[in-house]
Amino acid sequence: MLEVAIQHRLGAFALDATFVTTARITALFGRSGCGKTSILNAIAGVSRPQSGRIALNGRVFLDVAQNVCLSPNVRDIGYVFQQGLLFPHLNVADNLFFSKRLSEDTPQARRLIELLGLGALLKRRPRDLSGGETQRVAIGRALLSNPSLLLLDEPLASLDAQRKHEVLTHIEQLRDEVGIPIVMVSHSIDEVIRLAEHMVLLEDGRVKAAGAVDELLARLDLAPATGRHEAGAVIDAEVASHDVEHAVTLLRFDGGELTIPRVVASPGHRLRVRLRARDVSLALQRPVDISINNILEGTLLEIRDEVGAIVDVSLRVGEARILARVTRLSLGRLRLQPGQRVYALVKAVSIDRHSVGYA
Repeated sequence: MLEVAIQHRLGAFALDATFVTTARITALFGRSGCGKTSILNAIAGVSRPQSGRIALNGRVFLDVAQNVCLSPNVRDIGYVFQQGLLFPHLNVADNLFFSKRLSEDTPQARRLIELLGLGALLKRRPRDLSGGETQRVAIGRALLSNPSLLLLDEPLASLDAQRKHEVLTHIEQLRDEVGIPIVMVSHSIDEVIRLAEHMVLLEDGRVKAAGAVDELLARLDLAPATGRHEAGAVIDAEVASHDVEHAVTLLRFDGGELTIPRVVASPGHRLRVRLRARDVSLALQRPVDISINNILEGTLLEIRDEVGAIVDVSLRVGEARILARVTRLSLGRLRLQPGQRVYALVKAVSIDRHSVGYA
């Protein structure tokens, strides 16, 4: 369990952040300048807040009131920055084992190298690596220091889409196999949805909300902070079957079924699927003879009625909450109101690979 309760003022900026998390991956999310990296630096011991307390599994890193502040080198924390920051004069192997906490011939080290796909890179110098390879080496170096906690400060920010997908896949594998808790900073809601279980939403140095990713993204009141254009819901679903002929995968969750473009996952695997509000339409009756494959019956819960042409609504489908975005014209024409039974229509092609991650 990671406990953070810190306060710090730097000029006009005031950081006042309190949260507790037990998740495998916790995401600090918010706009630039909201305090995300400042929190990471405080956890790592790179900076010292003016007041507060930080503890991991009962071990106190910082308690200003008790005059406790462990130095970074004894906190056992791995830290990965945006640019990787490898030593240019060392090859990959020497970078990986720079801390000398684990030797190259240990089973743990060999498994990490395998998980990160670094076996063929060990003799290369940093100048000969791609951006994605550099970040994988940086993550491996941090993990081979045998940390109790891993901090990732926007490690994908400088990567193109292909390299980002590559590194995301490796982080997913680490999350599922290594067992070290991770706190990551991100400004990409796609990354948060794909990787994190818990999100700390920051705004102007304060925690606006904290909790499970699916719960926070389904809240209409948080849409301005999470990004209204990208607002949506996350469904935890199980792979039911694959239709090879039509290249689609059938998912099941407690609210029904979803057909999506085919994914590489065996039946029984659990996936997290993002449904963007802008990709969800509503109907009062179940439509027939329609190209849309996903028709989910639910109950309308809430309408966020703001000024303008667009209106966001939330609905309950099974145990899940789904968001839909409609025009004010449609809201009036359909006479939508809380408690109403409706059908959510979701095009399968709107659920691309960036919208699906392993649970």
